[in-house]
Amino acid sequence: MLEGSSAGLGGLSDAEAARRLAAQGPNEITSRDSHGLLGTLRGVVAEPMFLLLVVAAAIYLLLGDLGEGLLLAFFAAVTVGLVIFQERRSEHALAALRELAAPQVRVVRDGHSRRIPARELVPGDIFLVGEGERVAADGLVREAAGLEVDESLLTGESVPVRKRACAVPAAPAVAPPGGEDAPHVYASTLAVSGHAVVEVTATGHASQVGRIGASLAAIETEPTPLQRQLRRLVQALGVAAVGVSATVMVGYGLLHGDWMQGLLSAIALGMAMLPEEFPMALTVFLALGAWRLARIQVLTRRPAVIEALGAATVLCVDKTGTLTENRMRLRRLVTAAADVPVELGTPLPEAVRRLLACGMLASRRGGIDPMDRALLAHGDAALAGTALLHADWRLTREFPLSPALPAMAHAWTDAAGRQCLAAKGAPEAVLALCRLDAQQTGLLLTQVKHLAAQGLRVLAVAEGTAPAGEAAAGSLHDHHFTLLGFTAFEDPLRASVPAAVAQARAAGIAVAMITGDHAATALAIAQQAGIETAAGVLTGAEVQRMDEHALADAVRRVRVFARVAPQQKLQLVQALRRNGETVAMTGDGVNDAPALKAAHIGIAMGARGTDVAREAADLVLLDEDFSRIVGGVRMGRRIFDNLRNVMVYITAIHVPVAGLAVLPLLFGLPPLMLPAHVVLTEMVIDPVCSLAFESAPEAPGLMHRPPRRASEGIVGWAMLWQGLAQGGSLLAATLAVYMAALQAGRDADTARTLAVIGLTLGNLLLVAASMSAGSGWRALFGASARAFWAVAAAAAAALGLAVALPGARRLLHFGVPAAGDLALALAAVVVAAVAGAALGRRLQRATD
Repeated sequence: MLEGSSAGLGGLSDAEAARRLAAQGPNEITSRDSHGLLGTLRGVVAEPMFLLLVVAAAIYLLLGDLGEGLLLAFFAAVTVGLVIFQERRSEHALAALRELAAPQVRVVRDGHSRRIPARELVPGDIFLVGEGERVAADGLVREAAGLEVDESLLTGESVPVRKRACAVPAAPAVAPPGGEDAPHVYASTLAVSGHAVVEVTATGHASQVGRIGASLAAIETEPTPLQRQLRRLVQALGVAAVGVSATVMVGYGLLHGDWMQGLLSAIALGMAMLPEEFPMALTVFLALGAWRLARIQVLTRRPAVIEALGAATVLCVDKTGTLTENRMRLRRLVTAAADVPVELGTPLPEAVRRLLACGMLASRRGGIDPMDRALLAHGDAALAGTALLHADWRLTREFPLSPALPAMAHAWTDAAGRQCLAAKGAPEAVLALCRLDAQQTGLLLTQVKHLAAQGLRVLAVAEGTAPAGEAAAGSLHDHHFTLLGFTAFEDPLRASVPAAVAQARAAGIAVAMITGDHAATALAIAQQAGIETAAGVLTGAEVQRMDEHALADAVRRVRVFARVAPQQKLQLVQALRRNGETVAMTGDGVNDAPALKAAHIGIAMGARGTDVAREAADLVLLDEDFSRIVGGVRMGRRIFDNLRNVMVYITAIHVPVAGLAVLPLLFGLPPLMLPAHVVLTEMVIDPVCSLAFESAPEAPGLMHRPPRRASEGIVGWAMLWQGLAQGGSLLAATLAVYMAALQAGRDADTARTLAVIGLTLGNLLLVAASMSAGSGWRALFGASARAFWAVAAAAAAALGLAVALPGARRLLHFGVPAAGDLALALAAVVVAAVAGAALGRRLQRATD
């Protein structure tokens, strides 16, 4: 054992663990972080918008126009500040999520087991690892029961290797990964069966994974399909912007002989056409959307799944812990001679004490199974002071639960060396172990059905013996068992479930319950929860016998599935997908991972779920309450709506900005939009995208409309037509104001001022129209619209100062418009914005 390590298996003290953590550092491998402040600055400098600003500023400075050049340089600095603010906001949200998603480990400190972040493990710590969990650090196995570990991360071999315990104080030489019966385990490998007590020997960079640099945290995240779609769109528009800008520069230079003005006009047009807000808005929305989901106890491991949440049509959920409270209470003890209701503090009759004692012997202390905990807690209290607790017996072997035999057993050795086996599990499995005839089995299963119909979870308990002088070996079927009776548990339905199920059904989402429990128990709980039960119950055995067509037809009607094994969950998901459903599936075990992967939205359990299930899932329920899933769907629909609204707005605002930059030149008029004016407009667009739209409230009736079609993406033709209609109306109004002002004899600076003021008002009206889509104009006067009014006030103040201050007017080539002209311009823009919003909604309905 390591020098200075904990004595026995009591673990380190908190003080000693803190000292070692300070001396040796955390148990983590630093990942490549390309999103720090310098990384953000490098990204900004490479942005086309920033480069165009710098080029324009340099041209003005070369021309000797110091004021214009410094103004554009100031705008470049402000652009950098805005991007850094948005990026940092997203990074902080993601950092909070990473903290929530940090791996946890069960460690023994000061003699007590507790959960701590895996990064706080230190050499000498004692930690527990069980089936489906990642090994948190390199270590030496001190106690083990059927532990097998997948070390393919280190060896490339996918076959699990068996581990044995090393109880001697001196640690053997570290064996290379992949060997059978070695006592060493390694960080980031996966326990696929059994459980063990491990002493930490190496952490962080000193571990095997650390030394070879195989940290999962260092893997670069691939862009999502939605991100790739937007990237292609931005690239296409960028190429178009370059082509049109070059054409404008050459054409203006040849026609007017003013090549420098042609270059500045081309830069302004390029800045106006670049839709750099698309990827920024997506990043901000998904990061902050994931943060908002975390606030309702739904951890998003893959932010892109937020898009799929709004399209979910079927929620497939476990019963235990999701619909119910997962706090089993022992309610009945049933033997051939007695049926005893159980109440804490009430003495137990002799007739059921042996049954309870054997059930305790078949349960694992320190485990997370709620029925094990309920049996042990009640037995410790009810049998205290009796010989039935068998404090002097020694556990010699465990027979773990398996899909083939849903029962578990412990082999014990008493003080005299005799072997005793205690088994508990699904009644069908335990009755088979007891080799009862068909008539006896039928009568007992009828009794089980009667208990299950009352909503009770039933386990059968049996005791067995090994042949004299022999250790328990082989499989459970090799031993003789005698049935002692049944233990019946109650797991109360969560109070929030009936309302959440009703809300999901009102939203057009079917709720299906999939459980390993007895059919009668499943049906009773489903009726309490409000899940549709008219089509009855489909069992796992029936699922197994059905072909694809029969199963696809059955899952259209049936909403309660019982006695379902993990591999049958995958069959159910595939059947639902063949029917065109968008499926959300919950799971917690190692064998649930394929079903979670196959579902459109995999949802793992936070507390009782295995690491494998969490890694396969898209979402993790931190408190395992079904109402959180429905809350996640609500949040996903709201985020999707707001993201679509921001895409409509971005499409709409780029139409007038780009049009006002190029059309006056084509019509032979003085240039309207110079680079400074484009940047002023962008100063409104960027904060509005990330602040106003992200915080917009949900639309009324959000959870009373059917799920959207899965094929309906964020960027679609309906959205583009709506944006083009709104933007085209604003472009026509502002260009008409500019041309009318010039026609009426106003100078170019005054006409430009009227057009830019009209464009700014129209910009804010576009925001208002998108934010109020589906919610009505009252959405603009709620608490969530404060960001919009803050941006509007800042834009109005900046524009007012630009017109009022002589120096600012000269820099921006503005004039002072007459009050009548200003009123007419504003009225024209308001009419155009209202007409554009109405036309956009009509086009959207026509293309939906």
